[in-house]
Amino acid sequence: MAGPPARLVRTVAAVVVCLAVTSCGEDDTTGAAAPEPVLVEEGSLTVCTSLPYEPFEFRKDGEPVGFDIDLASQVAKELRLAPRIVNADFDAIQSGELLNDGRCDVAIAGMTITGDRARVVDFSSPYFNAAQAMVVGPGSGVSSLEDLGGLKIAVQSGTTGELYLTDNAPNDAEIVTFEDASDVDAALRDGEVTAAVYDNTVVGDVTARNPEFEVAAEFDTGEQYGMAVKKNGNVELLRTINAVLAQLDANGGYDELYRKWFGEAPTT
Repeated sequence: MAGPPARLVRTVAAVVVCLAVTSCGEDDTTGAAAPEPVLVEEGSLTVCTSLPYEPFEFRKDGEPVGFDIDLASQVAKELRLAPRIVNADFDAIQSGELLNDGRCDVAIAGMTITGDRARVVDFSSPYFNAAQAMVVGPGSGVSSLEDLGGLKIAVQSGTTGELYLTDNAPNDAEIVTFEDASDVDAALRDGEVTAAVYDNTVVGDVTARNPEFEVAAEFDTGEQYGMAVKKNGNVELLRTINAVLAQLDANGGYDELYRKWFGEAPTT
C-alpha cells in the first residue's frame, strides 16, 4: 500500500541525475570546475526540517537525528560542509517561504512532491515512497473514512494528509489541523478527535509511543518524498543532491540508512 517499490524510486533518481548533470555521458570540453552552490552561511549547509517526525527527523539526546537528517548530512559531506540543522514550521517549508527568503539552503522534512509545491520550490529526485494511514483509539469502531461522518479527524496542517482528507473525508466530518505531528498524537490520545491521519511511514513510531492506538486503514496515494531548494535559484546544489542520491543507490548506502531507521531493507 506504499506506492511503487523503493528500488524504483532510486532508479528514477539515477535517471534524473543523468538528465540534470552534464557528466552523465556528455563530455565537458571546457574542463572547468562546476560552479559552487550558493550558501546561506559560508562553510555550512543550512538544512531546514520540521521536528518531530520520527523516524525521519526527531531529537535524541538533544540532537536532531533521523533518516532525513542522515541523507542531508551525506549531501553536506559531498560538499565538504558542516550540516546546520534548523527546526522550522512545516507550512513555512512546504510553501517555499524559508528557501526563497534565503533562510535555508535545502529543506528535507518527509515532504511529498506535489504540483503545487513544485511551483514554489525545486525538488530533487524522489528518495522515498509513502502513503497515508488512519489511526484510531481503542474501541472506536472506526475502520474506514466513511465511518467518520459527523466526527473529528486530526491531521498536521499543510500536509498531503490534510489534502487527502479534504478530498475524501465525509462532508460532515470535521478536519482538525495541528501545527506539529506530536499535537496530532495528543489530540487522539486525549479524545479530542476520533481518528488521526499520518503518512504511513511514521505510524509505526506513532503506535510504538502510544500502544493503545491502532492502524484502522491505509490509503495508497502514490506519494514520493523529495528534498527541496530555492525555486530557480540553486541548480548547482540540486545537481549535487541528485548525484548523492544516485551514488547512495549505487553503493548500497541507501539500503544501509533504510535498515538503520526502519529495521529492514527497502522493497526491491
